[in-house]
Amino acid sequence: MAHPLFFLHGGPGAGSSPLYRRYFNPAKYRIIVFDQRGCGKSTPYGACENNTTHDLISDIKLILSKLSIEKINIYGGSWGSTLALLFAETYPQLVHSLVLRGIFLCRKKDIQWFYQKGANSIYPDYWKEFISGLDTNEQKNILHSFYHKIHSGDMDSSRKYCRQWSIWEGRSSTLKPSSTVVDAFDDCSISLAKIETHFFYNDCFIEENQIIKNIDSIKNIPCHIVHGRYDIVCPFDQAYDLHAAYGTSVIHEIRDAGHSLLEEGIQKNFRNLS
Repeated sequence: MAHPLFFLHGGPGAGSSPLYRRYFNPAKYRIIVFDQRGCGKSTPYGACENNTTHDLISDIKLILSKLSIEKINIYGGSWGSTLALLFAETYPQLVHSLVLRGIFLCRKKDIQWFYQKGANSIYPDYWKEFISGLDTNEQKNILHSFYHKIHSGDMDSSRKYCRQWSIWEGRSSTLKPSSTVVDAFDDCSISLAKIETHFFYNDCFIEENQIIKNIDSIKNIPCHIVHGRYDIVCPFDQAYDLHAAYGTSVIHEIRDAGHSLLEEGIQKNFRNLS
């Protein structure tokens, strides 16, 4: 019998892709991929109402119940790693193993690094385009400014800032420039920007440092951590902190990669772990 494998996509709001299934042998795994609320084929598209971390955890539990699955192996990257860890800490009895990529711990400093001060010094040219249209006062809290512009009700303005938000992330996601990755972020810009700003504005609906605080509840679950050494979106310290707190995890440092799953070194490691 094939082992149940649950793949959690990133964002939040990025949606799933047929590509995700190709990393796993269908003869070995029962592969389950779904679009989280408000993105991909889930409706209503881009919706933030009734869309919280708790709702997504409940959705995973419901899917497992509907499919009569008692225990799962979870693969998750970026926000998918966040959701995987939070689900495991909520329902450790339902999780057989974790394979996590591009760790995102959702701490205030992690969000500030990418959207206020940190990543801007790595890509100052991309940053300038990202914050285009924000006045000096709005630049004091970029996340809050984007949140209000994207959720303003002005459709033209919202689309503009959704694209700026998403393209910034796409450009920063690979060690070497990749138009393929940037285009993928542009394609899902509405759902990605709306849902990410909704979650990040609300601290992802979790307590500060919640994942690390509750890590003792999952230390008996086998865990592999895959992280690009030159990840600008979610710097390596997040993987390092998780590994140090977990104690029993195995960390795989990919020295020729940034954040994206599409980078060769990360893809190869991901396949080896499947």
